[in-house]
Amino acid sequence: MPKTMEPASERSRLPHAVLDEASRILKARKIVALLGEQRFSDARRILEIGCGSGAISSTLARIGHADAHVTAVDVADNRIVTDGYTFIKVDGTSLPFDAGSFDVIVTNHVIEHVGDRSEQLHHLREIARVMDASAITYLAVPNKWRLIEPHFRLPLLSWLPIQVADLYVRLMRRGDHYDCIPLSDAEARKLFQEAGLIHSESTIEAVRLTLLIEYPESRIARFLSSSLPSPLIKLAKPLISTLIYTLQKGSP
Repeated sequence: MPKTMEPASERSRLPHAVLDEASRILKARKIVALLGEQRFSDARRILEIGCGSGAISSTLARIGHADAHVTAVDVADNRIVTDGYTFIKVDGTSLPFDAGSFDVIVTNHVIEHVGDRSEQLHHLREIARVMDASAITYLAVPNKWRLIEPHFRLPLLSWLPIQVADLYVRLMRRGDHYDCIPLSDAEARKLFQEAGLIHSESTIEAVRLTLLIEYPESRIARFLSSSLPSPLIKLAKPLISTLIYTLQKGSP
C-alpha cells in the first residue's frame, strides 16, 4: 500500500524532540505557573509523558518539593539532561503504572505524535487512568489552524488532508510523509469529553505568562502581558500557535 494511504496508526513517527535546554527550562517554569505554584509544590508524584530532552522533568524535580518524585516516559531516549528524575522507555500510548499513581501529569506537544484519533483517545484515557482523583494534567498541542506547521515549518500543512500533506512534504523535500496530527480546539474538547476528562482552557493565560517568563527584562512584554485585552487575544485564538489546557478527572 502506498505510504500516503496508510492508516495513521501504522505510519512511522519521526523524532521531534526539542533539544534546546534553555527553552525547556522556561517551558517548565510556565507549566508550573499555569498549574499553580502551590498546587505544584504540594505534588509528590509527577509524571511527564514524552520527555524528549529531559530538561523539563529535571527542572520540575529541581523546583518541586524535596519529597517529590518525577517520572519521565518516552518511546525513544533522546535525553540530554538525565539528573533528578526516573526515566522509563515505553511502547506506544500505554502507561506502565497503576491507576491513580500521579498528582501532576505533563503532556507537552505529545498528542499530535501518538497516531490517529483512536491512539489520541487512548493517550488521554491512559492519562485519566493514572491520575489521582484530585490530580491535574497540563496538555499542550499545536493548533491545527496555525499558519505555519511547527514540526516541518511549512505554511498551512496541518490544514490539509493527510494524502495532500504527504505530497506537500515530499515536494518541499522535508521528508516522505507528514507524521503529526495537530488538533483544533473543537477536536481537542471532544476527545477530552470522550476520555472522561474535565478541561479548562489556559491558552490566553499562557500567552501572558510566555511574555513574562521568556522576556522578563522587556518593558514591552510586561506591558502587553498586563494590558493586552483578553477579547483581543480571543479574536486571534484561531491562529494562536499552541492550544493549552489543564485537565482533571470527571465524575465516575
